[in-house]
Amino acid sequence: MSEFSGPSDTCPDGGESLDYYGCEQVIAEVWTLLDGECTPETRERLRRHLEACPGCLKHYGLEERIKALIATKCQGEKAPEGLRERLRMEIRRTTIIRRGQ
Repeated sequence: MSEFSGPSDTCPDGGESLDYYGCEQVIAEVWTLLDGECTPETRERLRRHLEACPGCLKHYGLEERIKALIATKCQGEKAPEGLRERLRMEIRRTTIIRRGQ
C-alpha cells in the first residue's frame, strides 16, 4: 500500500461531518470496497467521500489498477495441491476452535 499524508485541501469538510469518512479512514477501507467486503452503509459513505475528494479518488483509482494488474498477472496460477490442502485443514481447525470458545 502507498503512504497517505492526510486530507487534501479539497477534502469534504476534513471528515468532520458524521456523514463523511475522513481521508485516513477511506484509505484504510479502500480494499474492503474494492473486494466488495464492506457493508452497504460503509460503501455509501466511502462513495460519497470519493465523489467529493479528488485525492482519495486518485488513491482509489491507483489501488483499483493494482488489483486489476495482480488479477491479470496471477491468472491461471494455482497453489500446489499440498499447500491448498494444508490451508483447508488450517481453516477448518480455526473454525472449530472459534466455535468451541
